[in-house]
Amino acid sequence: MEQLKSRVEAVLFITARAMQPDEIANILGVEVELVEQALLDLIMDYSVREGALEIDDESGYIIQVKEDFTDLVELLCPVDLKPAVLRTLSVIALKEPIRQTDLKELRGSTAYDHVQELVEKGLVSKTRDKNGRSFNLKTTPKFAEYFKLKGDTRSLAKILEIDKGIKDAE
Repeated sequence: MEQLKSRVEAVLFITARAMQPDEIANILGVEVELVEQALLDLIMDYSVREGALEIDDESGYIIQVKEDFTDLVELLCPVDLKPAVLRTLSVIALKEPIRQTDLKELRGSTAYDHVQELVEKGLVSKTRDKNGRSFNLKTTPKFAEYFKLKGDTRSLAKILEIDKGIKDAE
């Protein structure tokens, strides 16, 4: 159960969006009931250790920084980017290159506005895809420089061996 709990936690961390237990179960190829138990265990683990992170379950399950620590988030993240825009940027970084239409499926129609803002700030590049109907989105060197990243942003997903499961679920 500990390994499943860790894998559920990794899914929540990587996807950066609220997820339902059945979505997580599908990605990991396990029973929904096992995922629900792992989620309850994770919620308890996070609350007992009284750290800066929590799992919110209001509209699905998501790992987020507790409200008490938002001042730190503002120091380390672009202050002028709203949390929803940061989440969209996270999805682009983890799944790049990603088609804008696929991003819309994951983040909703507001993703179009988010992408425009990210392009204006130089954090994301946008090029027409080969069929000309959508755009391919990728992070820019400015993104990597700003967040002091080295290497491939997909490395974490590959290490956790759930990259294939996430792609299959899309």
